[in-house]
Amino acid sequence: MQAVILVGGQGTRLRPLTLTVPKPMLPLMNRPFLEFQIDLCRRHGIKDIVLSTAYKPEVFEEYFGDGSRLGVKLTCVTEDEPLDTCGAVKNVERHISGTFLVFNGDVLTNLDIASLIAFHREKGGKATLYLTRVEDPTAYGLVPLDRRGRIAEFLEKPSWDQVITDLINAGTYVLEPELLDRVPDGECFSFERQLFPGLLDDGIPMYGFPSDAYWMDIGTPAKYLQAHYDILARMMPFDFSGEMIKPSVWAEEGAEVSPEAAVFGPTVIGPGCHIAPHATVSSNCVLGPGCEVGEGAHLEGAVLHEGCRVGAESVLRQCVLASGVRVGENVHVSDQAVLGGGVTVEDGNDLKHGIKVWPRAKIPPSTLHF
Repeated sequence: MQAVILVGGQGTRLRPLTLTVPKPMLPLMNRPFLEFQIDLCRRHGIKDIVLSTAYKPEVFEEYFGDGSRLGVKLTCVTEDEPLDTCGAVKNVERHISGTFLVFNGDVLTNLDIASLIAFHREKGGKATLYLTRVEDPTAYGLVPLDRRGRIAEFLEKPSWDQVITDLINAGTYVLEPELLDRVPDGECFSFERQLFPGLLDDGIPMYGFPSDAYWMDIGTPAKYLQAHYDILARMMPFDFSGEMIKPSVWAEEGAEVSPEAAVFGPTVIGPGCHIAPHATVSSNCVLGPGCEVGEGAHLEGAVLHEGCRVGAESVLRQCVLASGVRVGENVHVSDQAVLGGGVTVEDGNDLKHGIKVWPRAKIPPSTLHF
């Protein structure tokens, strides 16, 4: 069995983070998000993986190489022009032999892939879609099933009076290779808007595989943060590295935590980090390699990528700092604010309410208040 992972999107909803890093390569718990999907495949015996790339393709090849470091075989295929979800799979058709899996590149899940494949083979359909349940069905396209588990229709973002199920397309499919004969070469073509509705219209059997497995689309800053919090809460399997220096506080190699600092779990402190005296790193924090937290600073629910520096007495709550951000003294960053790579925030600023600061911007002392 092979898997195709779609990693070509530009991640516009996660800007400014994705202006410098492709979404699947954003750090999640200090590892590229794509590693979680590759590991899921490997754990279920799927070791032949094709990456369909487009945006910043060199980043994937430079980091993963041929995949041998992770125990898999990786093949990267780059689109010359955007081809949408199904067109991207058609573009890698020459590497596919037999029944295969497709993963959207922005979904975090612990789905039992082996059970999904077994279900597909048992039903004998041409396509099987992993379905998950959501609290607000009106925000998604719904996938009602008949009593045999066949997909009955697709309902795009219905009003509440049209809601007949809480099952949505979770972005993982098992497909038979002959379905790609229905996809034109070199053209934009969508699974959701074209291939799947066309199969339904033609009476070709498709089945839904409902699962209560963990599922999260990390496509927005709020959900990107939530994915960290959920992993810290052990809602997803994860091998924490480093030493547990306090209950649910992991410090990796070379991290220095002052005995006069207060650190509470669940928290991850990356390699080479330095936490100064009287600083507080509270729950749900993930600090990337080489981060520095100044004296008296307070962090809670903050995700910092590599090489960030936080000045004395600054407060960071529920925010994301991309690599190399410099935060001055007495700065407040909160409420899902996102600071792009290399941003400098000088003393006394207050950034909140989901503000997004583009990479390498410099905010002078005390001039922005939100």
